Amino acid sequence: MRPAGFWRRCAAWTLDAALVALPVLLLCRDAMHRAAATFTQSWGALVDAVAQRMAAMILSPATSASTAPGPGAMTSLARDSLRDPALLAAAADLQAALIGLLWLPMAAFVTLFLAWCVGFERSPLQATPGKRALGLRAVDLAGGRIGTGVALARFLAGTLSWLSLNIGHLLAGLAPDHAALHDRLSRTRVVLAPGAPERMPPWATAWLIVQAVAWLIALAWAAQAMAVPMQAALDRALWG
Repeated sequence: MRPAGFWRRCAAWTLDAALVALPVLLLCRDAMHRAAATFTQSWGALVDAVAQRMAAMILSPATSASTAPGPGAMTSLARDSLRDPALLAAAADLQAALIGLLWLPMAAFVTLFLAWCVGFERSPLQATPGKRALGLRAVDLAGGRIGTGVALARFLAGTLSWLSLNIGHLLAGLAPDHAALHDRLSRTRVVLAPGAPERMPPWATAWLIVQAVAWLIALAWAAQAMAVPMQAALDRALWG
């Protein structure tokens, strides 16, 4: 058996995840649209509450003489914020709105992905479409086909890899077995199929690069989306 490397497995998993996520997003789009409106409103309320607290600190006699509040003032702001009823209520509303936005698509994704992985890996194909596209197979320690119980155990054990902040997945980068935590717990392996080239296909490398760029763009957009409302709210609190 030829163990599959980390990046090849990563490309296969993200391809499967994208194939499953697309119908989930289509099915949940109306509910997510309504939840997103509530989340946006809750985020605005929290930003306003934080801006009011910051403005109160900046305009207070203790800090108004200084152009930049010192560490002591910032510590006081953080301490007082933890006792501010308006700020605590806004944070609780935002948390509830975030849960409302994510729980349905996440529950649908996990349910469908479980059926996807278990169904394909226990089948004669021995692999999900993403794994097959990358020339991979999920097998037992002897290289044979896994059953439904083992495929289910493998999927559920993957939860521990996620809960370990992906340390469990990173174990797949360690030679010679390249076995992730859920591989070890379920006594399975992900290997190259007979005839599959040792080198990962160029399109899979491009797929990983596209994802990395997309994540960077998303992070930059999120930072901007948070900074602009905060600046506007602080301006309102300071200048009316």
